[in-house]
Amino acid sequence: MPTPPPKAPDDALRLSDSANFLSHYPTQYFDLNRPLSRAEVITAIAAYRSYPYISNANATLVANFEDSATIPEFAREGIAAALSQQAIVLYPASRQLQPNQPATRGDTAALLCQASQSPALLSTLPPDVVVARQLATSTPAPTQEIRGTWLTNIDSDVLFSRDRLSSAISTLAGLNFNTIYPTVWNWGDTLYPSAIAEQFIGDKKGLYPISDQPAEDARLEAAQGDRDMLQEAIDLAHPLGLKVIPWFEFGFMAPADSALARRHPDWLTQRADGSQIKQEGNDLRVWLNPFNPEVQRFILLLVDEVMRRYPVDGFQVDDHMGLPVEFGYDPVTIALYQQEHSGKAPPAEAQNAAWVRWRADKISDFMAEVAQVVRARRPGAIVSVSPNPYPFSYGNYLQDWPTWVERGSVDELIIQLYRDNLDRFVWEMNKATAQSSRRQIPTAVGILTGLKGRPTSMSMINTQIEAARDRNFAGISFFFYETLLNMNQEAPQERQAAFVGLFPNTALRPEPSATRLSN
Repeated sequence: MPTPPPKAPDDALRLSDSANFLSHYPTQYFDLNRPLSRAEVITAIAAYRSYPYISNANATLVANFEDSATIPEFAREGIAAALSQQAIVLYPASRQLQPNQPATRGDTAALLCQASQSPALLSTLPPDVVVARQLATSTPAPTQEIRGTWLTNIDSDVLFSRDRLSSAISTLAGLNFNTIYPTVWNWGDTLYPSAIAEQFIGDKKGLYPISDQPAEDARLEAAQGDRDMLQEAIDLAHPLGLKVIPWFEFGFMAPADSALARRHPDWLTQRADGSQIKQEGNDLRVWLNPFNPEVQRFILLLVDEVMRRYPVDGFQVDDHMGLPVEFGYDPVTIALYQQEHSGKAPPAEAQNAAWVRWRADKISDFMAEVAQVVRARRPGAIVSVSPNPYPFSYGNYLQDWPTWVERGSVDELIIQLYRDNLDRFVWEMNKATAQSSRRQIPTAVGILTGLKGRPTSMSMINTQIEAARDRNFAGISFFFYETLLNMNQEAPQERQAAFVGLFPNTALRPEPSATRLSN
């Protein structure tokens, strides 16, 4: 009878939560016949007991063990969590963990007794063999760090007047931020006066998003006149030392009732059943076809226009520079697929692996064109991407950003880690794709500071910043400006005082080229 393949760690230990300490364990090491190291035993116990992650794991290990540098990457989180729960025993008592030494039966028995929480078993251990944790101090604020925030026109009025924009930028500069990401493409409109938008959409710009009060929106838009929000942002931010990286927020997405969708119905893609509309919250969306040459030309013209006309510091796309996996069954895409597959139609199953790969590769090719335009128009400009974590981004939105990084199409990555608990937040940071990116280009984390009606406490924000710094990420960007200081349970003054403590010093942005060279 053939030997069955080894079980994955979470199957063997019957772990139900995917965000456990063994999720990132190297599967090639999982061999039931191999002696386990002390690090592996502690990590397995921490996973089985569901110990919570701690924000300053690496600092804690350094503070407690002289040989902390020898702890394997996969075991660091679990050992730090076990230490915080006083679940580690060493005999004789020592500051040497010796994590890679084979675990003896005595080691394993003592660790199991300590983790059991059984008074009878705990009584078998001398008190002096239990490692008394030393509390690690918080990671100091670095002198090189991305400190950014997104400025949008959704649930926020920060972009609607020069006075509001000036006040926001002055506040951010005073809090030692160094980057703003103002949206320039949203709701099917540009937020700056655009000749390209006027040509293809009929509207030169649209600062106000579509709402249930179109007449009032039109009045407010008309009152903007020829105001150029993006140029104002540059004029206000650059003298204060803040970089301005315009944010292409909606990517290929557009409101179903937008002028863009009405004018160019042939630009829209669809599902296999012919439907085009996707509901996002309370809003109805359609998606431009990323595989349509006319759509690609339009997007590239907008990118070129921004980079040509404005002295910006970069250009950013987010998770909407992709496509929901169920789309791609429009006539243009089907014809292109058939042309490359000897006349065969695309698979009917939208999640078919080869069909997903074909579409994702096309989007990766287009992203390389975007990067080429940005760099050609403004040498030294940063190509920034703020995607969802991988593989969610790939399986759901055909966005293969690890390939973008490998190909050199991206200079800066900000992964949207909008999580409301530390366990999931840290688990996402430890994924192989995030770690690989971090070693190649400046890779930061996006932190949710709240949404309308869904506040995020300053305590959670502080913990997540500490966790990102402890794990050597390149910085933080906050979604979004309005909830950074307002729309939360704490008063604006209280929030500002907290950020003064978090960012007590100025910090330079890390250079993408330096990151690639150092790794």
